[in-house]
Amino acid sequence: MPSPTRRPFRLYLVIAAVALALLAAWWFTGRDGEAAGAYRTATVERGDVRVVISATGTLRATTTVDVGSQVSGQVLEVLADYNDRVTQGQAIARLDPAPFQTRLDQAEADLASARASVNEARASVTNAEADYRRKRDLVERQLIARSEADLALAARDQARARVVSAEAAVRQRQAAVGNARLDVDYTVIRSPVDGVVLLRDIEPGQTVAASFQTPVLFQIAEDLAQMQIDLSVDEADVGQIREGLPVSFTVDAYPDRQFSGEVRQVRLAATATSNVITYPVVVQVQNADLSLLPGMTASAEIVVDGREGVLRVPNAALRYTPPDAPRSGRPGAEGRPRGAPGSMTPGARPGNAGAAAAGRGGASRTLWVLEGKTPQAVPVQVGVSDGTMTEVTGVQEGQQVVVGQERPAE
Repeated sequence: MPSPTRRPFRLYLVIAAVALALLAAWWFTGRDGEAAGAYRTATVERGDVRVVISATGTLRATTTVDVGSQVSGQVLEVLADYNDRVTQGQAIARLDPAPFQTRLDQAEADLASARASVNEARASVTNAEADYRRKRDLVERQLIARSEADLALAARDQARARVVSAEAAVRQRQAAVGNARLDVDYTVIRSPVDGVVLLRDIEPGQTVAASFQTPVLFQIAEDLAQMQIDLSVDEADVGQIREGLPVSFTVDAYPDRQFSGEVRQVRLAATATSNVITYPVVVQVQNADLSLLPGMTASAEIVVDGREGVLRVPNAALRYTPPDAPRSGRPGAEGRPRGAPGSMTPGARPGNAGAAAAGRGGASRTLWVLEGKTPQAVPVQVGVSDGTMTEVTGVQEGQQVVVGQERPAE
């Protein structure tokens, strides 16, 4: 007969065995059933889908003028500073005019001497003509030899030629005077446009050397209310860009503010950097409040296509297929369209080019709509995509589409 102390021990063993059996049953049945129904879903919603091309660029004034000096000399005074507003023709710096004034005085003296030579030559012409007339009369009366009259004629013609030469010398001296006067005028450096001084690289006492490559003394932005962004766009995206497309951009100085502009020009001068070809795209920007400054880096998005108020689903829903679905129900079986979400155009590089290419849809796809606890395949037509959301037709607003499935815990 068993002892009373062994009965509780056997009872504990029975209870432990039953508990282990129940735990195993839950592990192999209930847990699997729970995992099989753990679908991640998203709601078919109505909203906007925009296809954008992202790029970065630098803000600059539409017209920027570099101002140098046309003559060499020492700077006497600087009349404009950074951020000063200047008008066309305003003096912004002065060079020492003394050496140029000396050359002007010398040129004017040479001009006066040339004019005196003209008067002397004209007097010689008058005398030579009178002498020729006298000798011509004497020849007619046969009082002197004809050779003397010929010599008088030659002397008259030479005197007339000296007048022409003297008059030419006067014009030459006049040109020299004008050139010297221009040099004196050029000692005053003036603004060629109305604008704002962005750069001042000149100080009083500095010597300026004018040469074939004159140093930039001032840089003047003509109108900061009209600015532009020079974007670098990848060759895979540039074919979608045209003049007039809207552009939104931000700058680091105002992270919470959205600015707008439009594409003004797509330039043909390609640039190759590390085997990547990019094209410059010029964006026109209105800067009425002058908050944007030259040199700021702009992160821009060019809107190449868009739909408003359309049904849309996450791109993950178009990529999902239940593990036990037949092969014909998988997304790739219908023939994924070129540039559709989840695909890559042959030869295209990943990144922004792929996101822009996702905007071209129009193919048949399959969505898995959750009805109860079971996903059902629904064929849909896809439209444009922004790389995250895709336009679809063939489903109803508010339906739950499967975007993934939870992995069973190990």
